[in-house]
Amino acid sequence: MGSDCLKVTKYFLFLFNLLFFILGAVILGFGVWILVDRSSFISVLQTSSESLKVGAYILIGVGAVTMLMGFLGCVGAVNEVRCLLGLYITCLLLILLAQVAAGLLIYFQRDALKAEVSIVVRDLIRDYDPDNQDKKNIQDAWDYVQERLTCCGWTGPQNWTENEILLNKSLTFYPCSCFNGSVDDLHKSGFCDIATNKTVSVADWPVYTKGCMSSVQSWLQDNLGIILGVCTGVAVIELLGMVLAISLCKNIHREEYSKVPK
Repeated sequence: MGSDCLKVTKYFLFLFNLLFFILGAVILGFGVWILVDRSSFISVLQTSSESLKVGAYILIGVGAVTMLMGFLGCVGAVNEVRCLLGLYITCLLLILLAQVAAGLLIYFQRDALKAEVSIVVRDLIRDYDPDNQDKKNIQDAWDYVQERLTCCGWTGPQNWTENEILLNKSLTFYPCSCFNGSVDDLHKSGFCDIATNKTVSVADWPVYTKGCMSSVQSWLQDNLGIILGVCTGVAVIELLGMVLAISLCKNIHREEYSKVPK
C-alpha cells in the first residue's frame, strides 16, 4: 500500500513539474516579447520606460528559474532524491514569495504606469520627425498603433498641433497613420499633405477624431491581466508542487525506515 502511494505521488509530482516547466517558459516568453517587440505599442514603452525594461528582465529571470525548478522537480521525483526534493521545496517557497511581491508591485503600480504612458506618448507626438532615423522604430510603432486602433493622438488629433514640424507647415500636413479614409495604398507613416492654399485647422484634417488613450490603456490592462493570470496559475501549481514534494519526502522516508532491519 505504501509503495503504491509513493508511486502515485511521484508521478503526480512529475506531471505538475512538467506543467510548471511549461508555464515558466511562457513567463520567460512574455519577458523576451517585451524586449524584442517592434510592431506594437509595447515597443513605444520599452524604448522610453526603464521600469518596463526592468520588469521584462525580472520576468525573464523568474521564467528561467521556474523552468530550472520544474526540471529539478521532475528529476527529484523520478529518482526519489530526498536532498534534491528538499532543495526544490526551499527554492519553490522563495520563488512563490518573489512572485507574490512582484504581482502586488505590478498591481499597485498600474496608475503610475498609465501616467508614464501619457508622458511618453505626448513627448513622442511633440518630437515626431519622419526624417529622424534614430527614432524610426518608436515612431513606426506609434504609427502602427494609430492605424490599427483607428485613433489619432493621445486625447485626440489636437495633440498633434504641438508638433513643431506641423506648426511650421501651418497645419497643412497631418499624420498619415491617422487617415480615416479607405485608400489602402496610402503611406501610413510620416506626414501627408492636404493640398490646399486655405487656412487649415485640425478640424479640416481627414483623420480619426478619437484619441488613443482609452484603447491603449485598455490594451495595457488586458496584457497586464494576462501576465498576472499566468503568474497566479504558476503560484497555484507551486503550492500543489510543494504539497506533493513534502508528501513524497515523507513517503520516501517511511519506505527507507521500513526497509531498515529490525
